[in-house]
Amino acid sequence: MTTSTSLSTAASAETPANATAPAAKPEGKSSLAARKQSALPVLEQLFGLYPRLFGADFLPLKRGIFQDLLERHPEVFQRDSLKAALAVHARSTRYLQCVAAGKARHDLDGVAVEEVAPEHVFQTLVELHRRRQARTQEDLAPKLRAQLSAAFEASGLSRQDYLARLPSQDDTIMALLDEALNVSAEKIAREEALYKAFEASGKSARDFADMYGVAERDVIKAALASKRRAQAAAATA
Repeated sequence: MTTSTSLSTAASAETPANATAPAAKPEGKSSLAARKQSALPVLEQLFGLYPRLFGADFLPLKRGIFQDLLERHPEVFQRDSLKAALAVHARSTRYLQCVAAGKARHDLDGVAVEEVAPEHVFQTLVELHRRRQARTQEDLAPKLRAQLSAAFEASGLSRQDYLARLPSQDDTIMALLDEALNVSAEKIAREEALYKAFEASGKSARDFADMYGVAERDVIKAALASKRRAQAAAATA
């Protein structure tokens, strides 16, 4: 894949939406196309300098990456054009997909420096769903519900703490989220019960699984999930 092809694809993605903020108001196709086209030269430079971040596979960018780029390359980038190019990049569907996948935020050296906040993953999943739903008559709500459930579980937060972080959404999205959280609550309850029984048994995961007729991987998964939730609760206490 050539540099031009890769970045042209990124810059010509669907209607943009900020990866860490509510979707922007729709704008005319002509102005949107013009904004993307004007950003291409800067995106080309970013691709050349940081192919791991802006190449074929995007990575979520650390907060403050704009200032980092200005400080590291004062002779290359101008403030306004860089800001516009980063906005196009961060609002592209390909970038939103890497955020929704739960990848960590990276600095200019390609080092993972922080996790994407749960509320940002949520907003990204909702925006991607809206884009996809606009292109098909198929009901994509079940897929979004499953994604929201997985995102909540990955956050390690309690239901109350998770909801407190989220921005307001329309009733349809909030209803789907409520269903997703209910599904997760049932799953978490089963995992916790399995883990407690395993801990109380004093047996190895394999022996416990053989004794109770469950899969060893499910025992290990429940133990890891329970410990992860405990660590997340301690971190937010």
